[in-house]
Amino acid sequence: MSKLGNLGARLHRGEIGYDFVKNRKIWYGLSILITITAIVGLAVRGLNMGIEFQGGAVFTTPKNVSVSVSQAEEYAESASGHDAIVQELGDGSLRIQVAGIETDKANQIKNQLSDDLKVDSEQINAELVGPSWGEQIADKAWQGLGIFLILVVIYLAIAFEWRMALAAFVALIHDITITVGIYALVGFEVTPGTVIGLLTILGYSLYDTVVVFDSLKEQTRDLTKQTRWTYSDVANRSINSTLVRSINTTVVALLPVAGLLFIGGGVLGAGMLNDISLSLFVGLAAGAYSSIFIATPLVADLKEREPAMKALKKRVLAKRAQAAAKGETQVHGDDEAYGDEPEDAAPAVVGPRNQPASRTRGRGRPSGKRR
Repeated sequence: MSKLGNLGARLHRGEIGYDFVKNRKIWYGLSILITITAIVGLAVRGLNMGIEFQGGAVFTTPKNVSVSVSQAEEYAESASGHDAIVQELGDGSLRIQVAGIETDKANQIKNQLSDDLKVDSEQINAELVGPSWGEQIADKAWQGLGIFLILVVIYLAIAFEWRMALAAFVALIHDITITVGIYALVGFEVTPGTVIGLLTILGYSLYDTVVVFDSLKEQTRDLTKQTRWTYSDVANRSINSTLVRSINTTVVALLPVAGLLFIGGGVLGAGMLNDISLSLFVGLAAGAYSSIFIATPLVADLKEREPAMKALKKRVLAKRAQAAAKGETQVHGDDEAYGDEPEDAAPAVVGPRNQPASRTRGRGRPSGKRR
């Protein structure tokens, strides 16, 4: 078995683990800092909305135009009076995108570009997008996002409980805010491809969270019938038992997306790949982070506010203190079922597993037989 596979098996059995829940204040603080940075970037720089949302015109020139991309950009900005985005296509033609202009001004810009580029105006293809159509697209995108979040909360509240639904909702908002903030800071154009990527990463983030929640739900059945673990202990075990799986799925998903972003977008200069791959890359990373460091610790916080869980925690801590006073150490990673241990059971003692009883029985005590 590989080292990673062996690590995953040991995490799943509870032999080793990292206390994510105990250090939740660190993760909360880090997430708040990242979220504030994203919000500031969004407020200061704003989103670079694409032509589909603002309206405007896209002009496509003939093949092998004898001007550079930068020169064509200057011509387009001079003709339109607006910022222009120029991309060189694979066949040598240029795609000139000018947002925020009225459709009736498109013919004037087209004729001016024809003179500057020294090509026939009939050879320049113009596609017009009205601002009202862009507004409708934006409204539909927000409606789709709102419906998605509402359905997610309802499903999780039915399948699990309202605390898990609330924690998942907070994690999703966390992922959306960070992704949108990164878009504002980087300055990438927001297109329908961006919206598709955003909805995709929300589904992935939700899947990762549900995997942990399902493990947590299974392990917390009849939790109050024992005095060995608190709810936070079991929540931490759930994170650790699914940790390697979460890392593996995230890395496998990020590799092809990174190829799209850094090779397809950066090297090949494919604009549409940039639009969708950045949202996927940031969203996948943020979704994996929030599932481990935000959603489950938040569930533990909410759950331990219940009177029953408060009483359980008090009993568990009292029992551990009693064990510590006797010089004993309680086992927290045991896989014994909760229902098998009575409430007044003595704390377990750490020692070698599968030790024969005859080696320890009666040691240090009189045998009752005269010598």
